[in-house]
Amino acid sequence: MKKTILFLALVALTGSVFAQKKTTTAAVVAFDATTPKDKFPKAENKTGIASIDPKSGAIAFEVAVANFAFENPKIQEHFNSERWLNSAAFKSFTYKGKLKNAKAVNFAKDGTYTAEAEGELTVKDKKQTITTPVTIVVAGKTIKATSEFNLTLADYGVMADGEKVSKTPKVTVNAEFK
Repeated sequence: MKKTILFLALVALTGSVFAQKKTTTAAVVAFDATTPKDKFPKAENKTGIASIDPKSGAIAFEVAVANFAFENPKIQEHFNSERWLNSAAFKSFTYKGKLKNAKAVNFAKDGTYTAEAEGELTVKDKKQTITTPVTIVVAGKTIKATSEFNLTLADYGVMADGEKVSKTPKVTVNAEFK
């Protein structure tokens, strides 16, 4: 009887460990606004902060605008300027949302799962609801989450000419939680 109670307590404790919110400070967010006329408006930010809560399905990320690195320094200068993202006044992008079908992901079992996230993306203090598929890979105690979506720059007060910079760039978010 004592062994059974001890075993059940251990199973409950293990389940609660997997259900705790996980965070990382090394999420990678990529920004791709390339067009047929210009292949250089691509950037990557490897300093994102992200979290996932297996129990509630809550997800979030935040990236510093100034930490996006472009291959072309002139494009990086434009990206951070007042006309574009104004990184001096608007320090970060944030996303706060929830997995709509969190029960479809078994965070305690290794595997690859597809979920859908819905939440608010804030850029330049303007919020838009984003719904996007998320691929979640569970391997041991590690959870990897990947998502890709397009955003419309004009929705956030950013005007692009559409020839050299896409009006609807692709954003990719990759986070590994241990």
